Amino acid sequence: MSAETKPEGETIADKPGAWVDLGLTLPIFVLYHLAVIFLDVKNATDMVTGHLFRLADGSTSSYVGITLAIGIVFAGIFAFIGRGHAFEGKKFVQIAIEGVVYAVLMRLAAGVLMERIFAGQIRDDSRFVGFTMSLGAGFYEELAFRVLLFGVGTKILLYLFSDEDISLVATGPSLTFRGFCIALAWGVASSAIFSGFHYVGALGDTFKMTSFVFRLLLGLALTMVYATRGFAAAVWTHAVYDIWVLVFR
Repeated sequence: MSAETKPEGETIADKPGAWVDLGLTLPIFVLYHLAVIFLDVKNATDMVTGHLFRLADGSTSSYVGITLAIGIVFAGIFAFIGRGHAFEGKKFVQIAIEGVVYAVLMRLAAGVLMERIFAGQIRDDSRFVGFTMSLGAGFYEELAFRVLLFGVGTKILLYLFSDEDISLVATGPSLTFRGFCIALAWGVASSAIFSGFHYVGALGDTFKMTSFVFRLLLGLALTMVYATRGFAAAVWTHAVYDIWVLVFR
């Protein structure tokens, strides 16, 4: 197969295409939504569960049915659109393994620096709660803070101040030094916002500079995973890391 016709994301080193990248996160998305309905809490960035529950007229069984139907429909869409773009079972395995490896490296690097749990303060010691919230944090926080805040924000800043363009999903041309500095600065800023988010709301922690800096560094690590390996890898890394901390602590 020639380089011109080689499907995007075919090799291990390639980032998945847009639809494939999103499809690789579908198991986490569906499993989270099937579990969170049985809890009294949800991830603060989750804007979907409430709408689905209202659509189900408050019926848990209808909600579960709707969630499964969404998962099946989107799995079909992703499989159809992703044909020829490495949307294969082995890609799920690859991304899952990458997520575990990156999460292990993050956890080992955190080591003695960890003072508080990464995913926010969960007031229920149930492992089921920790597992479910880890999935929600993995999907929704990466969507909010890495794709929208960092990804879209970097794209806008580069357009305004460096006249450069980047893709939010595919590997693009290298940035100039100026563009790299802009992206790096915004990566730090967006990671600081991500860290600060964990001190807001009913489940927010009490602010401490040590835990703020720790979460900022983890945010930078996840930003690097997103920028180099894609959305799915960042979601799996975040979810696996939180499961390690919240479920197996």
